[in-house]
Amino acid sequence: MVAEIAAMARETGAETGRPRFGEAVMAAMGKVPRHRFVPLQDIFAYDNRPLPIGEGQTISQPYIVALMTDLLDPKPSDTVLEVGTGSGYQAAVLAELVAKVYTIEIVEALGIRARQVLGELGYRNVEVRVGDGYGG
Repeated sequence: MVAEIAAMARETGAETGRPRFGEAVMAAMGKVPRHRFVPLQDIFAYDNRPLPIGEGQTISQPYIVALMTDLLDPKPSDTVLEVGTGSGYQAAVLAELVAKVYTIEIVEALGIRARQVLGELGYRNVEVRVGDGYGG
């Protein structure tokens, strides 16, 4: 998956201004077990495409997660607010890179599942809240 993300970054670099992503971002993408964030540990979990996670929602394409994360330019001392937890995958990637992640999800079932998976994976620097993130 990481090699495919790197190849796509090279292909789209002229449009995004990012022909390659930082080493820390790529390491985080390689470390986080994406299959844990999709229902039934989907056989397509490591394909570079979005996948359904239930409740009419999807987990983002890995390339998009890497691009968003790289554009954020996270630092180890940063605290990040993510609005729209979904599966919790983006929060896990961020947790590999920053000191603290606060994430909020309006769909209760998704928020509960994300909290459970993140906890099982040992992400103690992520706090999941269920609610409307409109106000932050």
